[in-house]
Amino acid sequence: MIAAVSALVVAAAAAAHGEGSSGLPQLNPANFAPQLFWLAVSFVILYLILSRSTLPRIGEVLEERRDRVQRDLDAAERFKGETDSALAAYEKALADARQKASSMAKDVRDRLAADTEAERNRVESELAAKISEAEARIAATKSKALASVDDIAAETATAVVGKLLGEDVSPAEVKNALQ
Repeated sequence: MIAAVSALVVAAAAAAHGEGSSGLPQLNPANFAPQLFWLAVSFVILYLILSRSTLPRIGEVLEERRDRVQRDLDAAERFKGETDSALAAYEKALADARQKASSMAKDVRDRLAADTEAERNRVESELAAKISEAEARIAATKSKALASVDDIAAETATAVVGKLLGEDVSPAEVKNALQ
């Protein structure tokens, strides 16, 4: 429309200067009607070609692109959901593994403490038995030694008296003298 108005202005100016036959034919006002007719015909033909073939293809490409973007967004959302569920499963498995490891460590610690306590009790009972056995042997040895002390003292005294006096003294006499 602006082109048509500018063409009219140029044609009017050319007609005013007397340039009728020379110059550009499209600016000749006598040629405006056929030019406008062919402009309308070419516009209708171009519009029909574009609306029937080119614009539907462009629309299909745009629709396909929109569908592809939507599919990609849906796939991304699905993958995000799968990733979230996998992450939740991983965190749950990790928490379960930590709990299991903690319970296993506690069980091992408790079992080792019980084994250690049982071993300590066994060793203490063995030591107590050995101590009581040793005390019984010591008491037996002591009583035997104390019983033998009189005999040894009597023999020693007999030997000493015999050496000092030069006489033989009987062990019964020495025992009587010691008591």
